[in-house]
Amino acid sequence: MLKVLNIAGARPNFMKVAPIYAEMKRRPEEFVPMIVHTGQHYDAAMSDSFFDDLGMPKPDVYLGVGSGSHAVQTAKIMTEFEPVVLREKPDWVLVVGDVNSTIACALVCAKLGIKVAHVEAGLRSRDRAMPEEINRILTDSISDLLFTTSQDADVNLEREGIPAERVRFVGNVMIDSLMDHLKIAENSTVRGDLGVDGRDYAVLTLHRPSNVDDKGTLSGILDALIAVAEKLPIVFPVHPRTRAKIEEFGFGARIAGSDIRLIDPLGYLDFMRLYSGAKMVMTDSGGLQEETTVLGIPCLTLRNNTERPITIEMGTNILVGTDPEKIKRAAFNVLENKAAAVAAKIPPLWDGKTAGRICDELLEPPA
Repeated sequence: MLKVLNIAGARPNFMKVAPIYAEMKRRPEEFVPMIVHTGQHYDAAMSDSFFDDLGMPKPDVYLGVGSGSHAVQTAKIMTEFEPVVLREKPDWVLVVGDVNSTIACALVCAKLGIKVAHVEAGLRSRDRAMPEEINRILTDSISDLLFTTSQDADVNLEREGIPAERVRFVGNVMIDSLMDHLKIAENSTVRGDLGVDGRDYAVLTLHRPSNVDDKGTLSGILDALIAVAEKLPIVFPVHPRTRAKIEEFGFGARIAGSDIRLIDPLGYLDFMRLYSGAKMVMTDSGGLQEETTVLGIPCLTLRNNTERPITIEMGTNILVGTDPEKIKRAAFNVLENKAAAVAAKIPPLWDGKTAGRICDELLEPPA
């Protein structure tokens, strides 16, 4: 049997860890899985909500590192995680995504000679100003087994000199969670609670520092969104960082005079129920680009690059950047049904069975 520590650091990680952990629990003769929550996202209520929605048990280990600069947070995770590894002596440590917990735990294991598997390897935005890009590159370089979501990620790793025998194209485990919970999410009353059930509406998420920390950039984005909101309401679950910046820059009154509805962050099932019924999603997130592709929902990505180009090549994603005119033009095209969402295809192996393939590969690692 393999003892595997599954690392969950931030909310986007939870949806990736959940199906893998569940698959391991279904195979008790092969796996002894544990969940390590670093506490990088330290809002206990939100973390508990996501764990409950995903059917995950309380973490076996909670490190409680909390907030801090990238350096401070990464160092805290390493300091707290190292004794866990020494105590548990796992066969594998499985890290997911691209947050600080991903690189911190991988680095601890690389130094201790513990095998690391990276789920969602090989994604590249080509923008090293993104902290996540640095985390991706470094984690991939020190991992023993790299699980990719799409074949363009395999090409990225090959270009970086990663041996092919360490790379496994397994598909997208985020889609496992989506398919597992879409029916359950129908029990959510969030659409009715917000008064959008049976109506056209858009959903917005916005949290990246490059978008919300600069007053001019955020102001321009809001100008575009206010114009879009004249044609259909926008529901905006507001990240705490973004809400703080809206208040700091004095943008509250502008938003209040529009049909942009600011609400508190939602749990996994409520949020899934909300965006799955949207006419359009606008986001600077990564996972939503993938989920909307599978659901066939037009997605406007408010960034100048994406580490998920397959969602543009095969899916419903449109990279619009932060220029207000481009945002408005793309949104109006969607509303006028000029976007070619109907031609979108679901990428290979985004079939809800990725967790099983990951577990199979862990049992037969590279020599």
